[in-house]
Amino acid sequence: MRLVFTGARLFDGQRLLEGRALLVEDGRIAGFADLASAEAGAFGGEHIALAGGVLAPGFLDLQVNGGDGIMVDGSADVERLRRICAAHLRLGATGILPTLITDTRAATAAVLAAGSAAARAAVPGFLGLHLEGPHLDPRRKGAHDPALIRPMDESDLAMLCQAAAELPVLLVTLAPQSVTPEQITALSRAGVIVSLGHTDSTAAEAKAAFAAGARCVTHLFNAMSQLGNREPGMVGATLDSDVFCGIITDGVHVAPEGLRIALAAKRGEGLFLVSDAMAAAGTDVAEFMLGGRRILRANGRLTLEDGTLAGADICLPRSIRYLVQTVGAPLDLALAMATSRPAACIGAGDRLGALAKGRRADLVHLTGDLELAGVWHAGAPVPGVT
Repeated sequence: MRLVFTGARLFDGQRLLEGRALLVEDGRIAGFADLASAEAGAFGGEHIALAGGVLAPGFLDLQVNGGDGIMVDGSADVERLRRICAAHLRLGATGILPTLITDTRAATAAVLAAGSAAARAAVPGFLGLHLEGPHLDPRRKGAHDPALIRPMDESDLAMLCQAAAELPVLLVTLAPQSVTPEQITALSRAGVIVSLGHTDSTAAEAKAAFAAGARCVTHLFNAMSQLGNREPGMVGATLDSDVFCGIITDGVHVAPEGLRIALAAKRGEGLFLVSDAMAAAGTDVAEFMLGGRRILRANGRLTLEDGTLAGADICLPRSIRYLVQTVGAPLDLALAMATSRPAACIGAGDRLGALAKGRRADLVHLTGDLELAGVWHAGAPVPGVT
């Protein structure tokens, strides 16, 4: 079946294209075509006339703690992961890494097993897993339960290396204080994407971890040592290094000035958007539970009862809108931060994050005001888009 998309600018993963139509054949991108010819019916098929805005590759979210009222936790199974992935499909993320925050060894093993099963079942939107903890720095615990934070031991290392062999992607956030350089190297060689986060590291400690194999940083500026004039900290090491890093653009986690500084400093391809979404994503719930603790939702914030931020109440289309309309980022840059850049981070730049011939037609349509207007997964419209 052929689909012909017209009426919107096209974002191919790097740049915005004017005066072009997108052709889709049997759920895969067939290429671009002259807009006038497409509108005249030269290519046949079903004509989908979009009302302006931009048509982009499906967004990729590498930090998703939950959605549709449930969290990624030790009760996870294929159906719960399927439900979370489906919720984020409706929010514009056609590929996600469901993320387990610091939990018990048993819960971690259960989520890894569920992730392997989800990969075998080809759950729509499932890219792999992100483990945020438990090998963190208690000084920068954030909303993580300090009683569950612990150093990595040899059984943890073996479990993660085995999981990396079974999952399409395994991203692990850890603190240099909770691991050895040799463990970072072993994880990296096994295929784990090692990301530094929740750490009070000095810049030298962070750069030593990068040298050992870490190549990403989790939610830049948050839960980490800050940039100082004599001690650059984790933030300074990240901005001064050629590593990937996720960032939350909800107007709560990072001030607009901080975002502009990050955009100016990370001029390469490394900076990408994450939602850090929680169970509330895709719902209107006012509160939910996280490991027995109450999470409150109000005024665009998710917090523990003591006011500590606990994830974010945002999705990637809203993140893009904030980045463009409030921070002043160019639209093509903001879109790349939700498409081609996260794809490159997880080593999937050859199959995700771009409109290119032969790739699966995962598409997102944003209006001229950058509101989510439509989502397609493998060329099929996703119902209930919110």
